[in-house]
Amino acid sequence: MPYNIHSKLTDNKPSIFSVMSALARKEGALNLSQGFPDFGIDTSLMEHLNDAVRKGLNQYAPMAGLPALREQIALKTAKLHGKLYDIEEEITVVPGATLGIFAAISAVIHPGDEVIIFDPAYDSYQPTIELNGGKAIQIPLTFPDFSIDWKQVSEAISSKTRMMILNSPHNPSGAMLSQNDLKELKKIVANTNILLISDEVYEHITFDGRKHLSFAGDEELAARSFVIASFGKTYHTTGWKMGYVLAPKALTKVLREGYQFMAFSAHTPTQYAFAKMLEDTSSYLNLGQFYQRKRDLFRQSIETSRFKIFPSYGSYFQLLGFDAITHEGDVAFAERLTKEFKIASIPISVFYKNQTDNKILRFCFAKKDETILKAAEILCKI
Repeated sequence: MPYNIHSKLTDNKPSIFSVMSALARKEGALNLSQGFPDFGIDTSLMEHLNDAVRKGLNQYAPMAGLPALREQIALKTAKLHGKLYDIEEEITVVPGATLGIFAAISAVIHPGDEVIIFDPAYDSYQPTIELNGGKAIQIPLTFPDFSIDWKQVSEAISSKTRMMILNSPHNPSGAMLSQNDLKELKKIVANTNILLISDEVYEHITFDGRKHLSFAGDEELAARSFVIASFGKTYHTTGWKMGYVLAPKALTKVLREGYQFMAFSAHTPTQYAFAKMLEDTSSYLNLGQFYQRKRDLFRQSIETSRFKIFPSYGSYFQLLGFDAITHEGDVAFAERLTKEFKIASIPISVFYKNQTDNKILRFCFAKKDETILKAAEILCKI
């Protein structure tokens, strides 16, 4: 007997990251599409993980996370942003930032609620909103600087607006929120019940002396925000799937109510390893410098190419424009680059509601120097 099943999603296509990574594997191409490093991790982190396993820390951790890890998260946040979160009621360790985002949206979005997101947006936002019965109101960032048009945001606010999701440093553009952006945001949400998700997974990867402005560091914004962070991005361990959510007590309470039935707890030995790593502040304070060298190597190595190099102020992504090369759509060109030139990237149009095609591709430079130089050599021949 056939089942009559209808997807809850308006667009149930597979993630572009899965598609391009699969194509890269099939074609034997350099994979600069999905955002993961191709180099090793700190040996100390491996030793801490092995130590945890040998010590028998292999059973369930407390739902909120190991106390030692939450303590280190609280210390780090206080040191960097001047906000001390309560380790018992305001910090929740989760198996990956994407699940943290899912848990936060699921906690507060009801059928009919509207959530403002900004295109191009990380591709988990809209599906998660829809799975919870909400509606994504997608506002395009201004091109080519990928800034927020706050007038347009103000006009999009309605009685149904329940949440806004912001991401800085921004994936895929590498843009960052400014003090003026935070000022405008506070004016818009003041005297409303609008909640915020601040996706800050690239918080430590900023360049050229720019400072990441966490919502945790602003009293008004912190009071209505789920702040999402990622250990995978900071410690080159995307496959370990470990992140955390900072939120005031009332928001943390409703987040945990649902989260306990999603995963209950995150991998215990990994939590122990990250708790030990956070004791050394250089492990994250020097991360921007580490990636800025890679960004600069990539940019300098493609200066003679026909691609247009966009600014990258944070994250480990570089946008390249190709309108001087071909009139193809970005999806078609990305596929052709993977098949013919053996280099995989991400087309940006897929992150827009209306598939806006500005003829740009995203490349990840979280790679070994030899990978970066090989990729640059290919791009310069196109």
